[in-house]
Amino acid sequence: MLSKINFLTAGESHGKGLMGIIDGIPSGLSLETKYINFHLMRRQKGFGRGGRMKIEKDQVEIYTGIRYGETLGSPIGFLIKNIDYKNWTEIMSVEKKAIQADKITLPRPGHADLAGVMKYQFNDIRNVIERSSARETTMRVALGSICRKLLEELNIHIASYVTKIHNIEDDKNYNIPINEMNKVADLSPLRTLNKNIEKKMVNIIKKAQETGDTVGGKFMIVVSGVPYGLGSYTSWNKKLNAKLSESISSINAIKSVAFGINNSSALFGSQLHDEIEYYDNHFQRTNNNSGGIEGGMSNGQNILISAEMKPLSTLTKPLKSIDIQTKEKKLAHKERTDSCAVPAASIVAESMTCITILDTILDKFGGDSVKDLKTHYKSAQF
Repeated sequence: MLSKINFLTAGESHGKGLMGIIDGIPSGLSLETKYINFHLMRRQKGFGRGGRMKIEKDQVEIYTGIRYGETLGSPIGFLIKNIDYKNWTEIMSVEKKAIQADKITLPRPGHADLAGVMKYQFNDIRNVIERSSARETTMRVALGSICRKLLEELNIHIASYVTKIHNIEDDKNYNIPINEMNKVADLSPLRTLNKNIEKKMVNIIKKAQETGDTVGGKFMIVVSGVPYGLGSYTSWNKKLNAKLSESISSINAIKSVAFGINNSSALFGSQLHDEIEYYDNHFQRTNNNSGGIEGGMSNGQNILISAEMKPLSTLTKPLKSIDIQTKEKKLAHKERTDSCAVPAASIVAESMTCITILDTILDKFGGDSVKDLKTHYKSAQF
């Protein structure tokens, strides 16, 4: 449902690398490779990540759309090489080989495996695994970093932190400036803001690792500095919450997306809705239970998004499955995996939020150059 920005990623998990193109970014945005690589590094961290993160050191190579450190207004193209490809050159060969790798025929419950081979008529689940892998989200973080950089120039900041791992939950509200929140969260191996709860979360992940299991969790995304009127109530596909839900739900293993206070359905309307006041020449709210969105539009408050991630589908002690060729009962395929990837998912969700928020900014204020956008943005503020 993006209207001003288009982006596309390509590449397989163990192929030569990942490619990405993003179009719609105004000209004149200062951008350095190290800024993008910093956010790629953030995605790779987190207690519970698997061996792949010890191999890869994600570094972006800018191919198109930037000259002398500034965007040109044309499509921007990135490459990120897979260091591990050297170990997969035969298995992931582009050319047809006389001797081909053994086929994977045991689908994993909860993964794209079975639906994928049925849809595309494959007889080797490897064809599904490679593209359905969360490795693809690496490029989303790279592309989203461009949007983040432009939002920061408009004093719009996006941060996240983990609120739940398995059944260990942090329901505390934090009074931390949004432009400082990621600095605090990134110091934690689980991107949590509560050190006491962090220890319990680490222990539950360790327990899952010992039993060959995986765990999921929840995270919160906070967006500050957003003006009134992003999105619209006039059509279903213009609503800001719908656009954000689509973006975040597209991330691997995300099962739900919610806005504002967690238990809204358990409250009376008189308890839930944020009363309106007026002082200092501004409309104000007594609370932010709505999460900064009303009627499909931003209402000037911080946008609060909560997302839930399921436990990952690849288990080191696999679940029962059926061989797609022989129809025999067997245990599911084992692929290299994480025991917990909730912290990494929060970084990917930040990037998808950056892309979506910038798209609505460009839709409302316009501008082919950053200079024009800033002029339009400043003149429209009230």
